[in-house]
Amino acid sequence: MALLPMKMLEESLNKKVSLLLKDNRTLEGILTGYDEYMNMTLDDAEENGETQRKIGKVVIRGSNVVRITTK
Repeated sequence: MALLPMKMLEESLNKKVSLLLKDNRTLEGILTGYDEYMNMTLDDAEENGETQRKIGKVVIRGSNVVRITTK
């Protein structure tokens, strides 16, 4: 059964998530916050794309996210 997006974010708060972005990069980190527009904040974020790098704390605009998965 599929979860509604806001319900899924609520249940994933303070857990590790993976975000697929429109530009095919993947960000993984601890979801520490979100708002009604699905803008999200991640702690200990890592970018996985052409290169892999640690970013730390990051704010992601919800309109750039294609898929959210929990780890």
